[in-house]
Amino acid sequence: MKKRQNVTIKGTKDGIVLHLDDSCSYEELKKELDEKLSANQTTEVGRHLTPVKVDVGNRYLNDAQREEIKDLIRQKKNLMVDDIESNVVTRAEVDKLKAENEVVTVSRIIRSGQVLEVPGDLLLIGDVNPGGTVIAGGNIFIMGALKGIAHAGVFGNDQAVITASSMQPAQLRIHDRINRAPDKVQNNEKREMECAYIDDNHQIIVDRLQVLINLRPNLNRFEGGH
Repeated sequence: MKKRQNVTIKGTKDGIVLHLDDSCSYEELKKELDEKLSANQTTEVGRHLTPVKVDVGNRYLNDAQREEIKDLIRQKKNLMVDDIESNVVTRAEVDKLKAENEVVTVSRIIRSGQVLEVPGDLLLIGDVNPGGTVIAGGNIFIMGALKGIAHAGVFGNDQAVITASSMQPAQLRIHDRINRAPDKVQNNEKREMECAYIDDNHQIIVDRLQVLINLRPNLNRFEGGH
């Protein structure tokens, strides 16, 4: 009976992909990986390093095991670990993803010198006074006046938006784009809620809140029946 292969080596235009079986024991896997890499080791001497991607499927590797696999590969001539991919999401990754998709509701006034920062979306029931700052990994929704600084999409989300009942910011930031305070003072009688977003020209635009219905349909997370 043919022995099951726990390690499969495939060459690509970008280097080597190692497919590691996720059903055998870790020690078995490590032993076969060492044998396979040694058997396929090139005798060519040169400076060229071959990138290696490692696919471990549904196997969970802790940090120590990841380093062990990397060290084992690095010991071979001309091999350089590029990435280790796993279908298993760690608890830390789950917690981070959950936090980034969570809406944090805060009821307070952000006064001058104060900074409020959340990993996901922020719903602020209150004002951001001049000199105050709110920062979010996702969207910023302000049920009040924005007179300070608001920075949405801080981790790289250029689809994030900023909304405020009264949009009078000292500065708007979305991802790496910046829109400073307008030169003209807004009409104090204006009561329409506004939004800020990055347009197709990579500029921050301030517009009526209603435009978000078509521009950012993903904001509507309700999937209930009609």
